[in-house]
Amino acid sequence: MDISDKDRDILARTLWGEARGESLAGQIAVACTIRNRVFDGKEKSWWGEGYAGVCQKLYQFSCWNKTDPNYQFLIGMKQIPFRELAQCRIAADQVIDGKVADPTGGATHYYALSMKKPPGWAAKAKQTLKLGGHVFFKDVL
Repeated sequence: MDISDKDRDILARTLWGEARGESLAGQIAVACTIRNRVFDGKEKSWWGEGYAGVCQKLYQFSCWNKTDPNYQFLIGMKQIPFRELAQCRIAADQVIDGKVADPTGGATHYYALSMKKPPGWAAKAKQTLKLGGHVFFKDVL
């Protein structure tokens, strides 16, 4: 799969929107979850095609919802702080370039511990990792 500059940029912006308060390891875990969706093995995936397609598909990552406060930053209407985006770019590049192993054990889902209650799908899914402010899952029905 050819990875475009747009894919790298959209993944980094998604990491900023979803995990900017996390350590580099936490951002890598979120990026690996996205990579697991990109490479799910299906010819035409429900998740979307490529990193940009997966990140920006409706209802997958709330930071891309037009009503989310992060959205204006992600589309460039507001400036993302340089250092914050730089760390997200490092995490995105490491994952895209295959320089890090997947710490999530194949997770395709996660949720933030800051949520008032876990999403319904989490009850029957297999938890693979708890890191920073996120919990990761696979085998989500």
